[in-house]
Amino acid sequence: MTVRNASARPDSVRRWRQALFLGTILVATPLVPSAPALAQTAPAVSGPLEEIVVTARRREESLQDVPVAVTTFSGETLDLRGDPDITAISQITPNMTLEASRGTNSTLTAFIRGVGQQDPVAGFEGGVGIYLDDVYLNRPQGALLDIYDVERIEVLRGPQGTLYGRNTIGGAVKYVTKRLGTEPSLRVRGSYGSYNQFDAVVSGSLPVSDKFRIGGAVARLTRDGFGTNLTTGDENYDKDVTAARLSLEVEPTEGLLIRVSGDVTQDDSNPRQGYRVLPSVLPGVVPAGRYDTRAGVTRLGPIGDNEVYAQGGQITVEWEATDNLTFKSITAARSDESDAPIDFDSTAARTFDVPAIYENEQFSQEFQGNFDFDRLRGVVGFYYLDANAFNAFDAIITNPATPAVNIASFTLGDVDTQAWAVFGEATFDITDQLALTLGGRYTEDERSARVYRENFLGAPSRYFGNASAVSITAPVVVNGVQVVPNFVGERTDTAFNPRAILAWQPTDEYNFYVSYAEGFKGGLFDPRGNFANATIREGVEPETVETYEIGAKLRLLDGRLQTNIAVFTSDYADVQIPGSVTVTLPGGGTSFQGTLTNAGAAEISGLEFEATAALTDELTAIMALGYLDAEYTEFVVNGVNVASQRDVQNTPDWTGSGTLNYTTDITAFGQTGSLSLIGTGSYRSKTQQFEFAIPLLDQDAYWLFDASIVWTSEDDRYRIGLHGKNLTDRRYITSGYNFPGAATDNSVLAFYGNPRTVTATVEFRF
Repeated sequence: MTVRNASARPDSVRRWRQALFLGTILVATPLVPSAPALAQTAPAVSGPLEEIVVTARRREESLQDVPVAVTTFSGETLDLRGDPDITAISQITPNMTLEASRGTNSTLTAFIRGVGQQDPVAGFEGGVGIYLDDVYLNRPQGALLDIYDVERIEVLRGPQGTLYGRNTIGGAVKYVTKRLGTEPSLRVRGSYGSYNQFDAVVSGSLPVSDKFRIGGAVARLTRDGFGTNLTTGDENYDKDVTAARLSLEVEPTEGLLIRVSGDVTQDDSNPRQGYRVLPSVLPGVVPAGRYDTRAGVTRLGPIGDNEVYAQGGQITVEWEATDNLTFKSITAARSDESDAPIDFDSTAARTFDVPAIYENEQFSQEFQGNFDFDRLRGVVGFYYLDANAFNAFDAIITNPATPAVNIASFTLGDVDTQAWAVFGEATFDITDQLALTLGGRYTEDERSARVYRENFLGAPSRYFGNASAVSITAPVVVNGVQVVPNFVGERTDTAFNPRAILAWQPTDEYNFYVSYAEGFKGGLFDPRGNFANATIREGVEPETVETYEIGAKLRLLDGRLQTNIAVFTSDYADVQIPGSVTVTLPGGGTSFQGTLTNAGAAEISGLEFEATAALTDELTAIMALGYLDAEYTEFVVNGVNVASQRDVQNTPDWTGSGTLNYTTDITAFGQTGSLSLIGTGSYRSKTQQFEFAIPLLDQDAYWLFDASIVWTSEDDRYRIGLHGKNLTDRRYITSGYNFPGAATDNSVLAFYGNPRTVTATVEFRF
């Protein structure tokens, strides 16, 4: 474990005291005499807001009763907003970042409360867990899920582990698909919009008998590119996705439900290449538009097309043994394959090209026991994961000054993960108003890695079909074992992580809580590392986090106003910081090398505020606000603590959004129905892409504005909508590559969020 910086401790204590003081003020605000003034000035409303039910604690509960920082979005809400994929929810969720990873269309980068991971190479695990129907997705490839046939999406902030299959250190995103109904149903939705977008989704279910139901969904999602590859003529930032899901539900006897489901996704979108923010030294390379590229890896490399294929299946058995006991088994298997031609220099030349292959497999088994007695309720469980992540790529680097010297740095990473855990959490009602929750998780995480790294004169490498490539890597043997070019390593990490929550509900309207939780993410090996170095051979230590939180969930004004407030501070230790640099080879030429290390420690404190208000019978306002004070207290480079020169990446200080939803009855197309007008403004303050500042890539603060107009028939059978996204056509950077210098032709690339789009949608439900 890394030694903490003792001099930073007073600052962390000070920030925690400030957070506690601020939280006390916020929690107490509804109780002071000024609260009635709000009631006097607020418009009169006849009824309360609709109750939201979540399963954040593995049982159905009202959102306002759960003493956990959780945000939920129903499928109906996402449909009315016209959100295309899971990344859209990060605009309206405090202290959260979801985005497409650099150079891909379907690999997900996720950060919650400053904890996350943006590098998708084999063996690296995310700090945020993505769950599809209670199944943890072990790899980020294929995890950028499109929104179709979804029941709801839940976002849990902070360490999760006492209730969930995989211990996720930063938080969890639960994607819940729709359950099959007892009546036949069919839903057809078609969309057409900017950049020749055309989406078609057909979903339905059929109860074959009282005990057997079948259903599924098929989606075809296409769009032209926002830009053009000026070298190949192909679209850039386009979309070409086909997806399907099939579900079967069987109830052999009363109280026993068996659900079998499978899904498949094929992404044939073109490679997503970045925009050069620095000029090239090559002749004829002139600036292009923000969404354009001159990448030539698809023409010159061994992998010409981007292709992602993902599939999975699961069997869930749920048995209500008694009125108080329910048992559940979740068995799942998933796999995905990706071909990803990445051009780091975004020119037609082979200055810095990376043809890459990703292959992932996983099997998981989870057993749960849920109990609910008079004053005691909770869950106990066992989780097992067997996963393999395979990654092979060339880093083809040609210095423009010596174009005849082509170096291919080949890397193969084959990483097996076997993990098991026992977990449990129980809530005891001390009184009718006071409840204590205690939980814990013991995890054993075993990682074994085979890494093969070899430099070749000539490109591509032999692995990618160039038999004439000449190896220029000298073997390295340590204690009789070859570690270069072939390294084999193992490590096992164990941890016990507790959680405690004390919740006080003096009335049905007020819910206050304090909590403590620990999180853990196992150690790992960097496939891109220099294994001639003994430190690299040992791998990096596990990450750990300790989070203290106080919160309040309030129903005010006779249920017309709901507010959720959380104030927290986290002690984040042994932070795993990935990275990569170019290095000069002894005989000339340039190679590629990883820099994964445990940075040291960080302190992250923050605030989250969410409110929903029924201003009138027809007008609802929704607000979300997040604040983070995230800083490294220790970041050692070559024996020197450079924490003052580093920042936590992908973690803006401020995130926020405001939404107005006006719904009124109206007659259109000869039928009575409701018209919804929805407008949202979302804000993110300055965001740093890496731990050190890069002005060319770091994104300044910006606003995004969306709007929707949706008409729904009274019988809910027809819906017509018009959705506008990024209406001001803001250009904003979401990620980037940073390899400046003459050897790589100033390969600094930026990737941008979507420009302004307008989409019309028609939906029929039968």
